Amino acid sequence: MTIAEALAARVNELLNERNMTAYKLFTLSGVPQSSIGDIRHMRNKTVSIKLIYELAQGFDMELPEFFNSPLFRNIAD
Repeated sequence: MTIAEALAARVNELLNERNMTAYKLFTLSGVPQSSIGDIRHMRNKTVSIKLIYELAQGFDMELPEFFNSPLFRNIAD
């Protein structure tokens, strides 16, 4: 799994777990809806840690909790 795939899967997983829409995540995190969509649909090659931090805050979690997922193990390029 690539980093983009893991990130997309994690965001989608958290949205589903919390019964949250991308719009609600935008309102809570301040991350533009277009950026959230790009992550969810793997249309980007890189994402800044600041943006991931803001997403995590929108999910009401810290970065370690966000990355504490089997999705981020065995990442390939």
